[in-house]
Formats: sequence, structure tokens, C-alpha cells
Amino acid sequence: MNITAVVVTYNRLELLKRNIRCLKSQTHAVSSIVVVNNGSTDGTAEWLATQSGLTIIAQPNVGGSGGFHTGIRHAFRSGADWIWCMDDDVFPRAECLKELLAESGRSKAGILAPRRLMEGQVFTHDFREYNLTNPFASMYRQKLSKETVSAPVDIKGTAFEGPFIRREVVEKIGLPNKDLFIFCDDTDYCLRAVLAGYSIRYVPAALMDKQKFFSDDSWNERNRKKKWKRFYQIRNSTYLSHHYGRNWGVKYLRGFYGVAGYILTALVCAPFGKAYEWSDIPKLWKAYQEGINEKLGIIK
Repeated sequence: MNITAVVVTYNRLELLKRNIRCLKSQTHAVSSIVVVNNGSTDGTAEWLATQSGLTIIAQPNVGGSGGFHTGIRHAFRSGADWIWCMDDDVFPRAECLKELLAESGRSKAGILAPRRLMEGQVFTHDFREYNLTNPFASMYRQKLSKETVSAPVDIKGTAFEGPFIRREVVEKIGLPNKDLFIFCDDTDYCLRAVLAGYSIRYVPAALMDKQKFFSDDSWNERNRKKKWKRFYQIRNSTYLSHHYGRNWGVKYLRGFYGVAGYILTALVCAPFGKAYEWSDIPKLWKAYQEGINEKLGIIK
């Protein structure tokens, strides 16, 4: 069985080193490791050049979605039977792959998802159902974070933090949408797989540690640094609701409620010139408009 691991990295060299060590220490060895370097400037390219046993793909920073698009395409064209995708800040434990493979015999199990742990505690955004009909509720229903799961269960969505993807899924639904850049690319891919008739299986015995984000910044400073990400979050979540929503309310109102909340926050914060500025308000509205118009170019 040809198992290719795809790791997307950007300016997190020390985390990448740990990730690669974990991949090379699996009790069931991967066939190959592909590292997609999204234009890192922290010495990542120089370190990768000294490593053996890795396939390196260097490209400009096209976001996580562009990285997984490139990596999965390469793995598929190289004949991978299963493609194991992850960011550089997750670290599969030694038997993670072995446990995922234990569930791979299910014919319609198109994607297998590991259990992620942060500082020993279960960390999950995985969920059991989509809501494509009620605009006043979240798209994500029956989140696993509210359950105690001890045995494998079918879910509908997981993150690009360890999904194990069957080749047949890529043949059927294609590659991740690279235009999403960041946010919702994993949800979009999972939804496409589910709509194509595949199941997504959550495997709690397949353990993967996730790096905790540490910051001593104030609330205003954290929001200022993350502000550019908000535009993608608004645009892409609006796109998902518009593209997959089954009625007018989901297609237009759900995204509108989301952007309205951010605009209200900006109106409150703008006079103080910290987390948001007045010029951010039209940008937030533009993100919503691009979502409902399904225009997914890079946001300036």
C-alpha cells in the first residue's frame, strides 16, 4: 500500500522538525513524505535542503488550501493509495497511522480522522452533521467537543490536521479549493466527499498532539494581528453557505449575520484605533460580497 504523508508548512521550522520526526517514527511506516513549503523565510528551505527521504515542493505562500491542493495533487499523481494530510503544528504519535489503517477496510470510508490532543486534552472541531437549511443556526451540528467518544464513529467534517484520504475520493471529487487560501477549505472538502457518498470516520485510538498557541499580547493586539484572517473567515464561511445552502436564507442571511457582528465590533473599536480601524469596515463588507458572489481570489 502506497501511503503518502503531505505536510504544509510556513515559517514554523521548529514545529516542522518535530512533525517530520513523528512521521518517521510511525510503527507502520509511510511510503513517502511530501513537504510543501509555502514560501517560508525562517530557514525552513535551508533545513529541508539538508534532509534525506523527503520530497520538497517549494512555492509562494498560497495559504493552507493552496498548499494542500499542491501536495494532494503530487501524491495522487505519484500513485498514492492513501494520502495523509497535516499542517506542521500537529504531531502523530507512533501508532497513529496503524490505528487509522485498522479502519481503512470499510469500503465507503473515504476519509479517516485522528483524535487530536492539546496538552493532553481532546481538541476537536469535528462534527456529525451539516445544517444547510436553517440560516439562524451554525452550519456545524452535533460537535464532538460536546461528546465523550471512545469508539470509531461516522462524522461529517474534520480539519486538515491529519485526515487520511482514500485515493478514490480524490478521483471522484478532485483537489481542495485552492482559492479559499485559509479557513473552510477542509470543511468544503469534507462536504464534497459526503455529498459524493463517502463517509468520514473519526478514529479516537489514532492519537495526534497539537501545538498550543501561546501569546502574551493583549486582546487588542491579538485581534490586530489576526485581523487579515477575519476577512477570509467571513468570505469563506459566506461562500460555503451560499454555495451549499438549500434555501435563500442560508445562502444570504447566514453570512450577513456573521459579517454584521464583525462590523458592529469594528464600529465599537475603530474610535480607539486598536483592533480595528474605520477603513476595515468596507473591507469586511467586501469579504461578504465576495462570498455570496463566489469570487475567491486573494483578498488585498
